[in-house]
Amino acid sequence: MRDHHIAELNVARLKHDINDPRIADFVNNLNRVNAAAERTPGFVWRLKDDTGNSVAMAVANDPMVIPNLSVWQSVEALESFVFRTVHKRFYDRRSEWFEVMDRMHFVMWPVPAGHQPTLEEAWQRLDYLNTNGSSDHAFGWDHVATASLWRSARCSGSAA
Repeated sequence: MRDHHIAELNVARLKHDINDPRIADFVNNLNRVNAAAERTPGFVWRLKDDTGNSVAMAVANDPMVIPNLSVWQSVEALESFVFRTVHKRFYDRRSEWFEVMDRMHFVMWPVPAGHQPTLEEAWQRLDYLNTNGSSDHAFGWDHVATASLWRSARCSGSAA
């Protein structure tokens, strides 16, 4: 599948305003975690604005919902970053900063190599997953037979 990569969208709803001191540890480490992603083997691209991140980009007209959209060479490369780097330390603390969402908040899908998906495209894939369930068009970790690290991280369908 050299002519395709894997795109992923992960959205989270903040418990507090992005400038609230209770979110500071998350905000103060965004550049660190994003830099780790960009150094990870298999990383291709991530959505970012002039500040170097995407937290100010509106999702679903809700300023408390923040997106993370990126492209990876493979699911395995993404899985390794999420669960085997500094990212895992912040993933384990997600309940401090984010609300539990009532729908899936994470989706992956194949994209042609070189394609940089838009936030609108990614949101449509997430909506498709929530409406139709996992398929090759839009899927979560549970759709990938070789993905196993998410199971030990107790990843679930909610944003807990």
